[in-house]
Amino acid sequence: MAVLQSFSTSGSAGHLEGMAHVPDGAPLSIAVVCHPLPTMGGTMENKVAVMLAKTFAELGSVSLRFNFRGVGASEGAFTGGDGEVEDVLAVAEFARGQFGELPLILSGFSFGGYVAARAAQQLQPRHLILAAPAVGRFAMPPVAANTLVIHGEHDDVVALADTLEWARPQHLPIVVLPQAEHYFHGRLTQLRDIVRQHFIGVEL
Repeated sequence: MAVLQSFSTSGSAGHLEGMAHVPDGAPLSIAVVCHPLPTMGGTMENKVAVMLAKTFAELGSVSLRFNFRGVGASEGAFTGGDGEVEDVLAVAEFARGQFGELPLILSGFSFGGYVAARAAQQLQPRHLILAAPAVGRFAMPPVAANTLVIHGEHDDVVALADTLEWARPQHLPIVVLPQAEHYFHGRLTQLRDIVRQHFIGVEL
């Protein structure tokens, strides 16, 4: 059972607040989880972000979710991506200072998936896990071949067709949940199980 610990660190726009899920025993890796669009009410308490953080902790990773600049007690203002990538870099640096130079997992939901994919270009994580990344709404970069992308068939915020179009030239597999929508209502346990399965026999 993971222990919840609140944390704060300094980013380029000021103080950032977050919550760490610390597993029993020595952590195997560090996971940083990014929440959905702040201008649509996204925070680190979003159910998908919380489920991702809990899942990584259950797998043995110390998992950090946090509020982007301008959300909750985090200082600064929404920038549409550039500043939020800097926030991820700051949280990853903080985590490594606290828990050591462990392998890194980056993850995000919706807008958070876009930010995590951009941050991955600089941080080069061992794993990138994206739930309904905001393809089509933001300029998603290409990602590593081993990236796990999970998308709902009936997503009415980020069209599955747009995600497939982004993935196609990368030959990137997409895990599609039939009938699921953007927020994975009623499907969070299935989302958790897909992430767990991704790590079977794979080094965290």
